[in-house]
Amino acid sequence: MPALNYAAQYSQALANAYPYVLNFGRLYATPNNGRYRMGEDGKTIYIPRIKTSGRVNADRDTIAMAARNYDNSWEVKTLSHQRKWSTLVHPKDIDQTNHVASIQNITRTFNETQKFPEMDAYLISRLYSLWSTTDSTDSEKTAMTPNTTAITAANVLDIFDELMLAEDNALVPPNGRILYVTYEVQKIINKASAVVRNRNVTGGRSSLNNIVDRLDEVEIIGVPATLMKTAYTFTAGWAPATGASQIDMFLVHPDAVITPVSYEFVKLDPPSAVTEGKYIYFEESYEDVFILNKKQGALQFHVTAAAGGTGGNG
Repeated sequence: MPALNYAAQYSQALANAYPYVLNFGRLYATPNNGRYRMGEDGKTIYIPRIKTSGRVNADRDTIAMAARNYDNSWEVKTLSHQRKWSTLVHPKDIDQTNHVASIQNITRTFNETQKFPEMDAYLISRLYSLWSTTDSTDSEKTAMTPNTTAITAANVLDIFDELMLAEDNALVPPNGRILYVTYEVQKIINKASAVVRNRNVTGGRSSLNNIVDRLDEVEIIGVPATLMKTAYTFTAGWAPATGASQIDMFLVHPDAVITPVSYEFVKLDPPSAVTEGKYIYFEESYEDVFILNKKQGALQFHVTAAAGGTGGNG
């Protein structure tokens, strides 16, 4: 029987797990990842864009001079996020812990407590940073401003409606939108919508009922507040940055986001003289998160500034 290729199995297991174990798994599985190809340098993505002129009045009696009424350009995205992790494991540690310290258990713990939360933290802070700043290489990309109204049970549905309205006006398709919220805000939304639905039964519809109906248009996903910050440090693992603001609500359509992976390497080597009789596990990835500039309106944020400051961008 051939030896099991643990590295290949592990890599496949990760690919299968991403959409389900990551809080922002739907964005890591965005259709855009299969639409655009990486350049030959392995770090740059060129996204084609076409712009046309509008229609003009027609004349049945004359022929106008033909002209080219479109232009094409490229939106360039360059990956910059490169991460790695490795560990040594002595065979006797595996035996003497009754296989508790097995490679499988170690890597699973690493994924669940370090890698996956870090990926979530990077995605949300990266998107917020790109969304709230200008792009010097693209005049069509402007800085956008989050909603900062203090959330209460009385106004949470109105705030949600404002985020939805902003996307409506940006011509974002209503189908497919996802609302990521902290568990605390999710609790407030659930209570507020329940009160409105109850009033509808007992006292007739109100304007808030229309907003509650709009909740059914989006998929609502609760996320731990620690993974909904505007900025993090990634020196070793991940941690909220000093002065980072709290993202309370994040409304997004996945078609506006791209999360490319250029390089991914996973390898488990058996004990050898070079490793002094230990297993050595190593993984590295080269990846990033981007917004398609012309679709930046498909992202809307509600943010609460950190106490004593205005927060920061990741």
